[in-house]
Amino acid sequence: MVVRVKNLVKRYGDLLALDHLSFSVNDGEVFGLLGPNGSGKTTAINCLLSLLDYDKGTIEIFGQPMAPDAYHIKRDIGIVMQNVAVYNELTVRENIDYFCGLYVPDKKSRKELVAEAIEFAGLTEFIDYYPQKLSGGLLRRLNIACGIAHKPKLIIMDEPTVAVDPQSRNKILEGIMALNRQGATVIYTTHYMEEVEQICSRILIIDKGRAIATGTKEELKAMITMEEKITVETHPLTREQLARLRSLPHILSAEYQGGLLVIKSGRGGHNLEIVLDFIRKEKIHCGKIYSELPTLNDVFLEITGKHLRD
Repeated sequence: MVVRVKNLVKRYGDLLALDHLSFSVNDGEVFGLLGPNGSGKTTAINCLLSLLDYDKGTIEIFGQPMAPDAYHIKRDIGIVMQNVAVYNELTVRENIDYFCGLYVPDKKSRKELVAEAIEFAGLTEFIDYYPQKLSGGLLRRLNIACGIAHKPKLIIMDEPTVAVDPQSRNKILEGIMALNRQGATVIYTTHYMEEVEQICSRILIIDKGRAIATGTKEELKAMITMEEKITVETHPLTREQLARLRSLPHILSAEYQGGLLVIKSGRGGHNLEIVLDFIRKEKIHCGKIYSELPTLNDVFLEITGKHLRD
């Protein structure tokens, strides 16, 4: 096991930021910490790295207690924080070399590692650029290269794709998967459910500093009552029609808004068939009808009563 956190408590005055938070991360995982802004993700990471004192609990990394002076542990950790942390006075190459040098003093070894990080991050054409000349996406990729150049065993990424364009986001996510295939264990915090669905092998949902649920995305989706969401483009239904629709077997909810009828159905029934039969009997004129399986946002909404991006 790479990380073990048990009963972690962190208070800021009267605010309970982490409420007896416990979780573990296995070797070779891409472990997602999923929750809305303010849920405690960044606080948990800062405690994990001993950048922040906490009130109660234990943290072990690589089977050893973590502490501010545990440098033998920290040299095998790479950190990519939400806020870009590079030096504007240094070029792309110089920045990566500097941060790699904090872990690798040997110049020859470091030169090879820096070259690999530059190629990995797709920064070959920009090695002599200063950070202020880079786009937001390239700056994020530089930030990642600085954090992973020394080839850490554990990489912690705190919302690394915030405010980047879709192309750069895809590049970053592909890079994370490549690092994982090369043997790195990754802890990835975000409130973007689609990123978690794409890259994480196991997920912890947290809210208000508490662990709400943990498992693979399939296991999390199996925890909720909703099995299918059916969306119908149509004119507004009458109150009576909505009432009859909601009374049908396996229908959990039916809401109309903005030209769309959204129906959430439970397990065990032929849900789409039931809805189509209702539409025919009620002679409802409609456009497109499409069905989708639950998302992690649906999981979070059912468990906590709020959306991931609240």
